[in-house]
Amino acid sequence: MKDIIVQKYGGTSVGSIDRIKRIAQKVVKLKDSGKKVVVTVSAMAKTTDDLMNKARQINENPPERELDMLLSTGEQISIALLAMAIESLGEKVISLTGGQCGIITDSNHKKARITEIDTERIEEELSQDKIVIVAGFQGINENNDITTLGRGGSDTTAVAVAAALKAEKCEIYTDVDGVYTADPRVVKNAKLLDKISYDEMLELASLGAKVLHGRSVEMARKYKIPLVVKSSFNDSKGTEIVEVSEMEKVQVRGVSLDKNIAKLSVLEVPDRPGVAFKLFSELSKNHIPVDMIIQNINRDLVNDISFTVKIDDLSKALVICKEIANEVGASKVLSDSKVCKLSVVGTGIAGSAEVASTFFETLYESGINIQMISTSEIKISCIIDEKFGEDGLCHLHDKFNFDSDFEREVC
Repeated sequence: MKDIIVQKYGGTSVGSIDRIKRIAQKVVKLKDSGKKVVVTVSAMAKTTDDLMNKARQINENPPERELDMLLSTGEQISIALLAMAIESLGEKVISLTGGQCGIITDSNHKKARITEIDTERIEEELSQDKIVIVAGFQGINENNDITTLGRGGSDTTAVAVAAALKAEKCEIYTDVDGVYTADPRVVKNAKLLDKISYDEMLELASLGAKVLHGRSVEMARKYKIPLVVKSSFNDSKGTEIVEVSEMEKVQVRGVSLDKNIAKLSVLEVPDRPGVAFKLFSELSKNHIPVDMIIQNINRDLVNDISFTVKIDDLSKALVICKEIANEVGASKVLSDSKVCKLSVVGTGIAGSAEVASTFFETLYESGINIQMISTSEIKISCIIDEKFGEDGLCHLHDKFNFDSDFEREVC
C-alpha cells in the first residue's frame, strides 16, 4: 500500500527516555504528512545483554524456551514506552507484541524464522487512524509459545511486516548515517554510500557489517521492498538498498570485519564417501549455520576438514564434531575462537583479477597470514588472526581508495 511506511528503530535509538520522546516526535511528524505508520522497535540499549546476564546467574545453560520468554520482554518495554510518548503528543496509538500482531514462527527458539504474518489486527488498527507499534525480534509458534528471531531480528520483523502489508517502503533507523564502505567506528575515513545493491548489502551484512541483519536484506530482496538506512539522530538522506539494475556496475563497494566467528577443524578424517555429509547434516539438524569450509587431502587417505561457525554456536558445534570424529575414526578436533573474517564486497569482483591481487597484496604487506579463503561473484573473504582484524580492515580500506577506479564501471 502506497500510504503505509514501516519504520524500525534500534536499541541505541530508543536507549533513553529522551531518545524515545524524540522518536515519538519523528513518528508523529510522518503521520501528520498523511502516511499510515507502523513502527518496529528493539529493546533499549544493553537491555538484552542485561537480561541474558541475569539468566546465566540463575542457570548457566538456561532452557531456550524460557530464555525467549525472558528476552522478549525487552522489546515490550520499548513498545509500551514509545506508545505512551506518542499518546502524550495527542496521537492515537497502540503497541502490539509479536503474537498480538500475528507474527507466526517455527519453533526453533533463539533463532526462529517467520512462517507467516496475519496482518488483520494491524490493518484494523490502522483503519482506526492509529499508529501501530510492533515489538521487534519476536513472534509465537503454533503452540502460542513466544519465540525470538536471533540478534538483529528486529530488522527482520520490520521488513517482514512491510512485505505482508505491501508497504510503500521500510526505513531502518540506526546510530550511523547509513551504509559505509567500512565500519566508521573503526575506519575513520569510511565513505557513506548513497546506494548499494541488495546482493552487496546482503554480503556485507552476512560478513559482519552491523548496520542491517542479513535475513532482513534477504527478505527485502525477495519481496522487492524498498529499503532505506538512516540515522535516528539527524535528517541525513541515508543509504538506499536497490536492485543492481538501478546502479552502475561497480567493483568494490566496501570492506567488512566479522569478529563473531570461530574456526573448527576435524583432523585426519578417513577419506571415504559420506563422512562430510554425516558431519554437516548433524550440524544442520541442530540449526548451526556453517560458513567457510575447506577440506585438505593429506597422506595415508585421510583429510582435514575446517569450517567456521558463529561464536555463539561454538560450544554446541564442538560437542557435535567430537561425537562425529569419534564415530568416523578421526584423530581429534581443534577449535579457535580468536579468529575473524576480513572481506571485500562489490558487484563484478569475480571478473576482476586486480581486486583479488590487491586484496592479497595488502594482507601480505601488512604481515597478515591467511588461514582460510572463500570467494563468490561479489566477495572475497579470508580468515585471519583476530588481533590483526582492525589493522587489516583499515589497510584494505586505504588500499582500495573508494574514490578511485575501483568504484567505476567494470570493463
